[in-house]
Amino acid sequence: MLQDAILQAAAEVLRESGVAGLTMDEVARRAGTNKNAIYRRWPNRVALGVAAYGLLAAAQTAAPDTGSLRGDALEMLRRANSTWSSPYGEILRGLVAEAGGTPEFLAELRRDPAAGGGASEAVWLTLLGRAVARGEAAPEALHPRVASVPVALLRNEYVTHGVPAVPDAVLAEIVDDVFLPLVRGRAPRDPV
Repeated sequence: MLQDAILQAAAEVLRESGVAGLTMDEVARRAGTNKNAIYRRWPNRVALGVAAYGLLAAAQTAAPDTGSLRGDALEMLRRANSTWSSPYGEILRGLVAEAGGTPEFLAELRRDPAAGGGASEAVWLTLLGRAVARGEAAPEALHPRVASVPVALLRNEYVTHGVPAVPDAVLAEIVDDVFLPLVRGRAPRDPV
């Protein structure tokens, strides 16, 4: 199918040349088509790049099952840290910069597991559900905002410290000092 060929070509260009090298001309050449065929599916190179990045990050969706919420949470943060500090992380940062404030592109990136988005949120909710079933977490912890906390804190480390990779000790602090106390002690919220 042509759409698959275009996405595959775009993913190859991203892998080889990053966001700066992603051009409709190069993708069309590699996919054996023309730019019009691409523009019929994606309005611009950022939209195409965001869609193609999904191919690069597809392997990150499986939920770990170490038998404990702490182990699962650390594994998820280690995966995200590994991805964000790799060439794929550079691509992701380039796409976020190119997307600027465009809500639909940012929403698409949030659905990306390697970006810490929706699919990742679903994985975190799965981990929390298992933890609730094992008695490791309060049932009220099974909430999307709670699920987003570890990745938000990891992302904050990259943004505020500009580090190429976050040390494992910091990942353990995020889990042990913030996330686990949050899920173990979360009480129902009073309606406003």
